[in-house]
Amino acid sequence: MELRIAVCDDAEEDREYVSGLVKDWAAQAGHQAEITAFSSAESFLFRYAEDKNWDILLLDIEMGAMDGVSLAKRVRKDNEAVQIVFVTGYSDYIAEGYEVAALHYLMKPVSREKLFAVLNRALEKRKREERCLNLELGGEMVRIPFYDIRYLDVRQNYVTIHAKAEYTVKRSLNEFEKELDDRFFRAGRSLIINLKYIRRVTKTEVSLSDGTLLPLPRGAYEPLNRAIIKHT
Repeated sequence: MELRIAVCDDAEEDREYVSGLVKDWAAQAGHQAEITAFSSAESFLFRYAEDKNWDILLLDIEMGAMDGVSLAKRVRKDNEAVQIVFVTGYSDYIAEGYEVAALHYLMKPVSREKLFAVLNRALEKRKREERCLNLELGGEMVRIPFYDIRYLDVRQNYVTIHAKAEYTVKRSLNEFEKELDDRFFRAGRSLIINLKYIRRVTKTEVSLSDGTLLPLPRGAYEPLNRAIIKHT
């Protein structure tokens, strides 16, 4: 596939330097890549409004009217799959990266080796995010990206997939467990949870990022915490 990578930095010298390194990485790794440079967050958003199909964003943090963190928050509202890397001369913003699931922070001046390593990680994660659950509903095939699925639960003989919408099908939870990957945790007989959406765990319940509270079966607390640590 052809990768689409954006470099957003208001400093022309830094923008051209990072763009050049990305081109070198793509050529060395044998990837086809469209690399586009933007001089401001606003110029990227203008383009993004028309075309949201980006794979990797390399964002400076301190720019003009809109900073890189604010830009990332705007993008994350409707795009969970794009890989975000902050390129900055400041370490003060690292905590804010957790809010937008930033893959990494690169400190300026950017090291060629470190950037190449981060781009390799971003590509692997991007490929992983492309995985989908395929459901046949009403005579048509519906594809649900794994990253959109918050949890699956069972009521009687039906499984409901809770994503951006809810989908209920007559299948076993065991079948879905085999299709999903290690970002999901099986909690007892009737629940599978996407670890990414977990915000808090007690011995009796799990709190998700959207406020949903799910009952946690007896004996699942410690295995779930181990899964969260392993997945982090």
